[in-house]
Amino acid sequence: MANPSSPEAPLPVGKVSALIGGWIDRLGAIWVEGQITQLSRRPGAGVVFLTLRDPQADVSLTVTCFRSVFDQVADAVQEGSRVIVHAKPEWYAARGQLSLRASEIRLVGLGELLARLEQLKRRLAGEGLFAADRKKPLPFLPQCVGLVTGRGSAAERDVLENARRRWPAVRFEIRNVPVQGVSAVERVSEAVRELDEHPEVDVIVVARGGGSVEDLLPFSDEGLVRLVAAARTPVVSAIGHEPDQPLLDFVADLRASTPTDAAKRVVPDVGEELAKVRQLRDRARRYVLARVEREQHGLDGVRSRPVLAAPQRMLDGRGQEVAGLLERSRRTLNHRLEHAQSDLGHTLARVVALSPAATLERGYAVLQRRDGTVVTDPAQVAAGEGLHARVAGGGFDVTADGPADDGGQADSGSLADGGAAAGR
Repeated sequence: MANPSSPEAPLPVGKVSALIGGWIDRLGAIWVEGQITQLSRRPGAGVVFLTLRDPQADVSLTVTCFRSVFDQVADAVQEGSRVIVHAKPEWYAARGQLSLRASEIRLVGLGELLARLEQLKRRLAGEGLFAADRKKPLPFLPQCVGLVTGRGSAAERDVLENARRRWPAVRFEIRNVPVQGVSAVERVSEAVRELDEHPEVDVIVVARGGGSVEDLLPFSDEGLVRLVAAARTPVVSAIGHEPDQPLLDFVADLRASTPTDAAKRVVPDVGEELAKVRQLRDRARRYVLARVEREQHGLDGVRSRPVLAAPQRMLDGRGQEVAGLLERSRRTLNHRLEHAQSDLGHTLARVVALSPAATLERGYAVLQRRDGTVVTDPAQVAAGEGLHARVAGGGFDVTADGPADDGGQADSGSLADGGAAAGR
């Protein structure tokens, strides 16, 4: 109903703003389409602000939503994206400003498709299918490579030509399947499953040339992604060009930017490997030669030492010491023998000098009585007693005449005379 007003009774601005707010509240939630021209996401804030514009009418509206609503499409929405917003109009009476409170945001056309893919990507990543620790390493030199690609496609030609140019002996198990369309997912899955069960296939390459997002959709199928994740054979994804990233790229054991890159990553280059072998061989040779040269220098240094350069020198020195000690001992022994001989001569001379025989040699005689006692005193001899005289030349018998008047001299003369007589 129209509110009564007149020039005499005009409505205040606040009343008019309140009335507009009441009319807008009765409008209820609506679906609005437009293009995002401004996006404001403040860190830590629970509300996101968007400016939605109608390009044809050049009209803009402010849209607010909770962060939980915006996070559902945050990875696919940016400034310039076309979206459909389910929102309730709100009137801010204080400023007289109309805005929309969004409860759901959807992307239009391709944007909606990308949003669904992004949701699937987050869900599969949450299950750990994209984790790096579950990816299998590729064999260094595969004997047989499984190839899933379109028949007669440029991707097939790039993989085969580049792989055989790098390693002519490589073999391929090729499965030509549709790589787009309604049957692509099923046929690609069958080919991957068959090659995974093949006993001679060492690695599987899924290759396709570039295309639109819709053309590459089969390689983001959830069933195909889970099949590749469960495969026991390493899988290489070579889909499209560098900017293209279907979900198969994230779950594959290796992502190649192009089919040509896949051939280079899967098969080693025989020329490069031979060059590496030559480099390693030269490096090993240099190392061995350096080691031998170092050891030779060490050995030469040891051999140059006196103990090894002239080992007999030590023996010669010891021999000279032995000879010197021997000569010294010989001189010492001779000196000791000479000294002992001299002592013995002196002792012998003293013995001879002190010997009774030496006394006899000087003309003395020893008188003995018949009983063998030595006469030391004339009083021991009676006149006419027979005695035995012993001189240096022998012995003889004498007869004592009696004591001499002149003492020892008379006796000596008598003995001498008696001795002479006895000798006669």
